[in-house]
Amino acid sequence: MSYRTHDVAVRGGTMHVAEWGDPQGPPVLAVHGITASHRSWGLVAQRLPQVRLIAPDLRGRGRSRDLPGPFGMPAHADDLATVLAALDVPSAVVLGHSMGAFASVVLSRRHAERVRELILVDGGVPVELPVGLDPEEVGPALLGPAATRLAMTFPTREAYREFWRVHPAFADWNDVIEDYVDYDLIGTAPDLHPSTTVEAVTEDSLELAGGEALLDALAHLSHRAAWLRAPRGLLNEEPGLYSPAYASANADRLGLDLADVPGTNHYTITLGPTGADAVADVVRRALTAAEATA
Repeated sequence: MSYRTHDVAVRGGTMHVAEWGDPQGPPVLAVHGITASHRSWGLVAQRLPQVRLIAPDLRGRGRSRDLPGPFGMPAHADDLATVLAALDVPSAVVLGHSMGAFASVVLSRRHAERVRELILVDGGVPVELPVGLDPEEVGPALLGPAATRLAMTFPTREAYREFWRVHPAFADWNDVIEDYVDYDLIGTAPDLHPSTTVEAVTEDSLELAGGEALLDALAHLSHRAAWLRAPRGLLNEEPGLYSPAYASANADRLGLDLADVPGTNHYTITLGPTGADAVADVVRRALTAAEATA
């Protein structure tokens, strides 16, 4: 399958951007989660060979980790618009997972002309938090071990793979997960570490339970939006990031087309075959709808 990369000039440096699929195919902008990279879309890309799947490493992550702050959803949205402009893509179906869904919603408000349809994968709507939680506690409360991992070092690449192999979310290991894990690790042995910066995650996590830009974008949502929910969370626990009742109430309030993806958790909704199948199906429907209204 065709795979190519670009370095796109953005504020403070260059953003690493990958593409899968047909360079002449309909464009889909795929936006990864808070501690992830573009490699989280590998399985979805395999199911959409006819699509031009454009997937950046967001500011502070992957091979874009050296891009400076400020971070936050407006910054990510502006970066995404810059990427589309640099690649001569007037507009695209926008597919966001986890924090990438939050950035996608804000993109649809700040750069509405760049978005044809929205697909939100286990993100994009303010998450449920316990009453009284302080803003600075949002990241640890939501991410738990995922945030702790960023400060860890590993002596070898195999040690990092083993760390992930025993993770409760990854009971069903596959080659794309291994590729995702290998890509995440940077440095030299025995001082290897995850590529995502603590600064980026700390700043971005403050907006996951709300955030002025996100709330404004949701209040003025003008694009058709599908919302896929994983029944299980970051540690394969139930009910996941969004409880069924909370998800249903917000889908009704915001006019989102909500669907559960049974048998998935917050990671495997993109990195597992069941989740990738479901995401790819929704992408195809969005592309058909976008073509019909063009």
